[in-house]
Amino acid sequence: MNTITELHDVPCPMRDGVNLTTDILMPTDGGPFPTVLIRLPYDRGSDMSFCLGTAMHLSKRGYAVVIQDTRGRYDSEGKWYPFINEVDDGHDTVKWVADQSWCDGNIGTSGASYFGLTQWQAAQNPHPSLKAAVPRVAYSNTYHNWVYTGGAFQLAFNLSWSLTMSTRTARKQPLWYPEEIHLNKYMRHLPLNSSDKAAGRNIQHWQDWINHPSYDSYWESMSPIDAHYSDVDVPAYSMGGWFDVFLQGGLNNFMGVTKHGKTEKIRRSQKMIVGPWIHSLGALGTESITGDIDFGPNVLNDLQIEQLRWYDYWLRGIDNGIMDEPRVKVFVMGANRWRESDEWPIPGTKYTPHYFHSNGNANSLLGDGTLNKTKPGDEPSDHYTYDPNHPVMTIGGSTCCAETSLPVSMGPRDQRPNEYRPDVLVYSSDVLESNVEVTGPVKLILYASSSAKDTDFSAKLVDVSPDGYAMNVAQGIQRARYRDSWEKPALMTPGDVYKFEIDLWSTSNCFLKGHRIRVEVTSSNFPQFDRNPNTGNDFGQDAEIVKADQTILHDKDNPSHIILPIID
Repeated sequence: MNTITELHDVPCPMRDGVNLTTDILMPTDGGPFPTVLIRLPYDRGSDMSFCLGTAMHLSKRGYAVVIQDTRGRYDSEGKWYPFINEVDDGHDTVKWVADQSWCDGNIGTSGASYFGLTQWQAAQNPHPSLKAAVPRVAYSNTYHNWVYTGGAFQLAFNLSWSLTMSTRTARKQPLWYPEEIHLNKYMRHLPLNSSDKAAGRNIQHWQDWINHPSYDSYWESMSPIDAHYSDVDVPAYSMGGWFDVFLQGGLNNFMGVTKHGKTEKIRRSQKMIVGPWIHSLGALGTESITGDIDFGPNVLNDLQIEQLRWYDYWLRGIDNGIMDEPRVKVFVMGANRWRESDEWPIPGTKYTPHYFHSNGNANSLLGDGTLNKTKPGDEPSDHYTYDPNHPVMTIGGSTCCAETSLPVSMGPRDQRPNEYRPDVLVYSSDVLESNVEVTGPVKLILYASSSAKDTDFSAKLVDVSPDGYAMNVAQGIQRARYRDSWEKPALMTPGDVYKFEIDLWSTSNCFLKGHRIRVEVTSSNFPQFDRNPNTGNDFGQDAEIVKADQTILHDKDNPSHIILPIID
């Protein structure tokens, strides 16, 4: 192992004259070195998402590591506004690093979440010295898989993050605060466009997010990664978790670059690993427990070592076999083993419809809802009332970012407290006679009507153990006004039946013999998502709330069903 030398508070000039403050860690002896760049808005001196841990790990092993505060954050000059400067600033920083005497011209990037974004932004028409990236829990589009999902606003994450990022340094809202100034209070505040002011802040990007609920030029101006896959010219090793808020973004990036990347070499030089993790990726693959579940010793897979292998191959030219391995590695929950493939989704996947059935009383775990492969005939519809003042609460799932900073549970959790509610429809299969592996994208086709002009439909795929424990596996939500278009919302005619396609993202779970497959349908998942007020009014502008009477159809003309990606 090398000893380390530090350089602190080094100015890195951008094209417009702004200096971004940078620290460098490198081996004391030798050089120049292959170099890894980490650009983050969370304080370069912290260990946010293992930033300093990664730097120490790599510099001890012969790399120079550059850690930089993004524009307008901490010691860096300029004005902070999320997302908009990372393409140019990332390119300029890579160019500056490549010109330093301690850099050998071979540069990689590292980091998670927002600084997963900074990697993908720099990878679009990159500087020639940028030769490898390891984006962890990174998203593909700021609108579709950060601020909004299915047209619904990611309330808990957006509010907590925005309050923290409202100044040049972190202004966290601790969970020990008294009730009158607690995050729980602010998450119930209406209208949403004054939530920042209710918390004593004035946050421009919060206002802009609320004022742009549809996909428009505001979001396009952020150089979304999924619109620029053909410009990506960097080998990338994506790392994600089945219970992470950016799961689908990471999958999208792998699929998008392998299909559209700038060259055939780049298209073949993408790699992905997804485990049963939340945003922290199980302490980078070193912990076996997520939420309620211990996934066993097989899940342990040190992601720091995986990252090092990637850099050793691409930045040092060490043929360590990493490119001879399958490009996709996903953890199959339930079976608690890894599955490997060269493609995602996995070739040969059978997309199998499972249809809803009931005698009109699928309400709650005590109802008569069933799920099987038989198409429905003449069946009565199911009904429930959605009251935004009493929403179905978030229990586990793909929230962000940690239970120590957000009063919302994360990961796999028992869903039965929600399943006893009459405003949750429950459809369960018979007890399985053999294992059923579901690995890949999950979609729900829902035929529904409402008394409201606009409302939400939310769904979960659940694995039910013989003892009744109901583990959430995948989830999705769809705002009705965006059922046909993200750009041009359209209200409903109350009472008319509409077809909704609800994206439950992806998963990998083996429903074991003796278990049941279950689907929940309701109209809220709060506070992960904002409560749809059912009024049809402009989003986030008023505090009016009305109840909505919801009807879910499952008959021969309206066969509501979930499509499961089954692996033989």
